[in-house]
Amino acid sequence: MSKSKSRLASTTALCTFLALLLPMIGGLSAQMRIVDKIIVQVGNEIALLSELETQYQYETRRGPAQDEDALKCKVLESLLVERLLLTHAELDSVVVSDVQVEAQLDARMSRILQMMNGDEERLQAFYGESAAQLKNRVRQDMKDQLMIQTKQQDVIASVDITPSEVIEFFNGIPVDSLPLFNSEVEIAEIIVSPLMNEEEKKKAREKLEGIKQRIIDGEDFAELARIYSDDPGSARQGGQLGMLSRGMLVPEYEAAVFALEAGQMSPIVESVYGYHLIELIERRGNNFNSRHILIKPEITPADLELAQAKLSEARELITTDSITFGQAVKRYSDEQAPSYNNGGRITNPQTGTTFFEANEIDPDIFFAIDRMEVGDVSEPLEFREPSGDRYYRIVQLQGRTDPHRASLSQDYDKIRQIARANKKNEALAEWIESKIDETFIEVDPRFLGCPNLDSWGIKTIRP
Repeated sequence: MSKSKSRLASTTALCTFLALLLPMIGGLSAQMRIVDKIIVQVGNEIALLSELETQYQYETRRGPAQDEDALKCKVLESLLVERLLLTHAELDSVVVSDVQVEAQLDARMSRILQMMNGDEERLQAFYGESAAQLKNRVRQDMKDQLMIQTKQQDVIASVDITPSEVIEFFNGIPVDSLPLFNSEVEIAEIIVSPLMNEEEKKKAREKLEGIKQRIIDGEDFAELARIYSDDPGSARQGGQLGMLSRGMLVPEYEAAVFALEAGQMSPIVESVYGYHLIELIERRGNNFNSRHILIKPEITPADLELAQAKLSEARELITTDSITFGQAVKRYSDEQAPSYNNGGRITNPQTGTTFFEANEIDPDIFFAIDRMEVGDVSEPLEFREPSGDRYYRIVQLQGRTDPHRASLSQDYDKIRQIARANKKNEALAEWIESKIDETFIEVDPRFLGCPNLDSWGIKTIRP
């Protein structure tokens, strides 16, 4: 095999690295107490020994045991690819805005705080610094990561795949290497949320008006949000939602936000979620950071019965062939449901397809469809969101496959997805191949024994 083909094979294999996590996995580098030094330089970008050790420790925790030297060589090559992308992102003037960086930092910090039950003192004890200090420490790393991701997307943006290429890819797989697929199902749903009755809406609004007056009288908005808001995720952050872009929240909320100046408080705003009191913290163009207090009207047993009756009506029309399931979705289902614009079909978040294996299905749905025939529709089922909100849905079993070896007739969408990902990996590997020879690269001599570095054509080794 030529040196060029060898390098291409090597770089193709590691294109799956591209979602490398920012090392915010808590104090790992502090625990290792290693003597830090530069081990990689690609163009003007460097990587430190502590970065390799942190990523190595992460990899050992997330997967099966691997040979230490082999795994460290793999991590080192991922650092090389990462720095190569970053170097050329800068050369090609890839732009990542401060707003994008702040939004990602806020989202990451929110997830970390959620894992710590919103306890900022616990976060500070764990990391040895406050949330604000932690954000400042990783801000440049986050910007670099976003630049790498943006450059990667630029490289593979035009990659698509034709049906003939899918067939060629499938036919290139030896028959005895074709994957075995477990039994899978396709499911569609109609979701109905109980409507808030006028009496409970009035009570909720009056409660929020009282809270608003307390803020006007001098009490702290953030503290009252922690105590009273019915949005548990933001309540832990004093009502703060973090930096968001126009179009990410319901229209009523955003209309109120864009009518405010920083530090101003809105009138009471009604949305499908209840009543909001909003304070604008900061706005940058179409991006904004705000906090709110949400008060939801109580849902009464009578409201729940009405929701069930609405679904029962929809089920009756479907089972008597008066309307199709898709037509019933448009007539009855909540427009906010992710499945609404997909004919009611539920998308598997792990695969991006509409197919689910048994262990990927919500248990309530699994037991509802277990004895169904294809085309059957369930009775109304109650379910709760993590927020505690109660909803009802009916589900239809739209397809079921038996365990089988992969075939184009049954698994075209899956095979297309795999073939397209493979083609993107190849395109990225070819780009890496084209950039290695024109980029200055140095690596610490301790890694000279890594066989996967041979294909990088490293010209200079740092002493």
